[in-house]
Amino acid sequence: MIKGVIFDLDGTLLDRDQSLVAFLEDQYNRIQELHRIDKKVFIQRFIELDQKGYVWKDKVYQKLLEELNIDLYWQDLLDDYVESFQNHCIGFPGLFEILDYLKGMNIKLGIISNGFERFQMNNIRGLKIIQYFDEILISEIEGIRKPNIGIFQRALVRLGIEAKEAIFVGDHPIHDVEASINAGMKGIWVEGNYFDKPSKDCFIIKNLIEIRGILATISGIHPSARQESDVDSEK
Repeated sequence: MIKGVIFDLDGTLLDRDQSLVAFLEDQYNRIQELHRIDKKVFIQRFIELDQKGYVWKDKVYQKLLEELNIDLYWQDLLDDYVESFQNHCIGFPGLFEILDYLKGMNIKLGIISNGFERFQMNNIRGLKIIQYFDEILISEIEGIRKPNIGIFQRALVRLGIEAKEAIFVGDHPIHDVEASINAGMKGIWVEGNYFDKPSKDCFIIKNLIEIRGILATISGIHPSARQESDVDSEK
């Protein structure tokens, strides 16, 4: 019986790729000094330096301004990023539908996200989903980061459920899926084009709404929803 579903944020609930492009376009349009270079060049180089969000933006802006020879202070651009990104947050398809469904099933919901509290909480508010979640754990506040299983165990304690009663949904094969499985949970990998699939057996989805079928499968109600091994046999 599944009593709780815990989500990663970036790349799972938040479509960070689309959100980032929307923010960068707006930042470029608002800051006149950036117009010395082509907008596409600015956005593309930022995305390359950003490495899917795994390089913090102080380093990204410093390198970007140096390479493109732009006379701006990187801290000003970083402050703008921290405060304004939330205004451009775009959720993945099925986001509200699956959260409404899970709340209607009286399933406890949580988020575990690596990152800085102020920025990540702003983005959760930007998605307008904060009211759905019983617990939100941000690594800066917790003093522990994924893939350390301690942060998963901490979330389970706060939600008042056991690992075997919980599912973790995330896009990173190691930090999200394999780590949550190591913590005793069931793992769902949100398949994308950036990471290779997890080495551990897990469920795989492309759309958040597919979580409904997985829950039915675990409950023994919906035999047509299959785990990774079944899906792979048809590829």
